[in-house]
Amino acid sequence: MQPENERVVMGRIAGIYGVSGWVRIMSYTRPRENIFYYKTWYVRQDGQWVVMTLKTGRQHGKGLIASLQDIDDRESARALINAEIAIERGQLPALPEGEYYWCDLIGLSVTNQAGIPLGKVDEIYETGANDVLAIAGEKRILFPLIQGTHVLDIDLKQGMIRIDWRPENE
Repeated sequence: MQPENERVVMGRIAGIYGVSGWVRIMSYTRPRENIFYYKTWYVRQDGQWVVMTLKTGRQHGKGLIASLQDIDDRESARALINAEIAIERGQLPALPEGEYYWCDLIGLSVTNQAGIPLGKVDEIYETGANDVLAIAGEKRILFPLIQGTHVLDIDLKQGMIRIDWRPENE
């Protein structure tokens, strides 16, 4: 298996559905049904990644449900509740210039336009209007992820994001 940093968490198992081993899925992909594009999942159980094969998955009401190979009853499914679902990094499609996967932005250092360190990205939120960076530093800053106006530069090689933030914004 690949090192852990070669995996990307795409969702988690949120609950069980029915008596035949189906599970409810919380997907972090956009659109959320894209999680079903990946047939080989790494599921974290008891701190260990276990390879599982997706048999089928679909939208059900407002949520998603899935059937996994060798998970055939309610108790087997129950053991997976809250387990993270990951894929190998190499399975992700390449992105166009200027687009980034959220997992690539988590942990990057953030500075303002004057080069003053503000902290590191520790979370990203989807708000509907735009995504929001949560920057953990001396103060927690929630900052709109709008490239070109608010986010001035993202440099993955340097591990840096430069934003238009002035002290009066505090």
